[in-house]
Amino acid sequence: MTLSARQTDILAQARTLGRLSVDGLAEAFDVTPQTIRRDLNELCQRGLLSRVHGGAEAANSVANVDYEERRSLAQSEKARIGAAAAALIPDHCSLLINIGTTTEQTARALYDRRGLVVITNNINVVNILSGSPTKELILAGGVVRQSDGGIVGEAAVEFIRQFKADWAVIGASALDADGAILDFDYREVSVARAIVDNARNVILVADRQKFERTAPVRICGLDRIDHVVTDAAPPAAFAAACARDGATLHLADAEGAP
Repeated sequence: MTLSARQTDILAQARTLGRLSVDGLAEAFDVTPQTIRRDLNELCQRGLLSRVHGGAEAANSVANVDYEERRSLAQSEKARIGAAAAALIPDHCSLLINIGTTTEQTARALYDRRGLVVITNNINVVNILSGSPTKELILAGGVVRQSDGGIVGEAAVEFIRQFKADWAVIGASALDADGAILDFDYREVSVARAIVDNARNVILVADRQKFERTAPVRICGLDRIDHVVTDAAPPAAFAAACARDGATLHLADAEGAP
């Protein structure tokens, strides 16, 4: 189930303000407190908020949000980011794409491109690009994580190490102000590191929400990234880290251009 417009707005307020009250939200949205409580209960059940006395606050997660829930968050922003990332990638090249809702949007934006050799550990990417003019689709072997169609584990890492791709597109669950790129599942992180290690140019795709989250496992730093594509100006410290480490920062505009 996707989030309602009001629930999406409530999440945005929680990320900005931290703690929200039922009465304040009821007044802001001109609905009853009972309606707001139902919204908060649903958002908390999905792990997007945490209940506190009289309201709720942004969840300080140690586990990632369900994959289908992530697909429903910032959909238009992720589509713009995907289009901007795709604009950086030329035809007739090899490309590694990892797990993630924003990397999938990049795959969608690449559908009409020609001559690509796409190597991925994401079953969804293969489904998205099937039937496209892409020259070749190569799916990594390994353990299939049924929650999101990702292929993880040591077998996937060894498979990725066979290649040296021209480009890679990776996502992340959280971005630290110092430039650390973070995720939740160490098995997924191992594959992401292999992708970074075996690509000549690396694109990180991440929406603005990733600057407001934290995750426990480090993928790499910005010194391993060539391009960062996001949908809004990042925190000043992160922008400074991009400049320090030589990662070019791209803000996707309303048309999806970098």
